[in-house]
Amino acid sequence: MEVTPVPGPPREPARDEAIAAAVAGLEGLDGLPVAEHVERFDTVHIALTAALATIDKV
Repeated sequence: MEVTPVPGPPREPARDEAIAAAVAGLEGLDGLPVAEHVERFDTVHIALTAALATIDKV
């Protein structure tokens, strides 16, 4: 099977790690009271927004 490259900006390992760390912040939500979910979602949203802001021309 031939692998076709996917177009897009070059991947940056540091940004990928930051995104993975941000999303990992959502782990364990099922064990928290719903009122505490908002803070977790806000933290992840801020981290993902920062990662997206580093992508040029998007």
